[in-house]
Amino acid sequence: MSYVFINDSSQTCVPLLQSCIDGDLPFSKRLLETGCDPNIRDNRGRTGLHLAAARGNVDICRLLHKFGSDLLATDYQGNTALHLCGHVDTIQFLVSNGLKIDICNHNGSTPLVLAKRRGVNKDAIRLLEGLEEQEVKGFNRGAHSKLETMQMADSESAMESHSLLNPNLQSSEGVLSSFRTTWQEFVEDLGFWRVLLLLVVIALLSLGIAYYVSGVLPFSSSQLELVH
Repeated sequence: MSYVFINDSSQTCVPLLQSCIDGDLPFSKRLLETGCDPNIRDNRGRTGLHLAAARGNVDICRLLHKFGSDLLATDYQGNTALHLCGHVDTIQFLVSNGLKIDICNHNGSTPLVLAKRRGVNKDAIRLLEGLEEQEVKGFNRGAHSKLETMQMADSESAMESHSLLNPNLQSSEGVLSSFRTTWQEFVEDLGFWRVLLLLVVIALLSLGIAYYVSGVLPFSSSQLELVH
């Protein structure tokens, strides 16, 4: 599943970015060989690597890497290419070349969180879960002393007690935070004016349905007289 709106007018005017979306390997190679910047960005800060990863074009990702594309580049929301992809081979390529699985974007979301939210295929989800678990285990083995482990256990115990005492608060905060993040990403991806136009169309349709059902125009003079 792609995270990219293909009809972005700003990106289609940049040949390399469009070829990364299309998966056009020969054309991408010719552009890079003639000196095209492998780290060129669209108006959301996404590089060709972001767009190719989102489309699952792993061969394009390898080509960009060969020509010096920055694997650690983030867009204006703090997303790496790994945050945007949902394909097993692309994930394996990015992770094998140094991208961290637990890195968070500006909203605090990891690649696994975004992949679940977008509903990517189950194989990709399982791979991300396995990689994240391995990274956590490796961190625990190499970075925690006995004292730090005890402190973490005490902290987790206190948090668990708090959540047991306030289950409704925890649940409501989680739902609200998830809704807020999803809405922000929807507005950012679709664009403010498109969202506004969509809301206006929905409002007009609602008024039309109300008139069709009741046979009375909303805010008509007869209604105003009845109110008076």
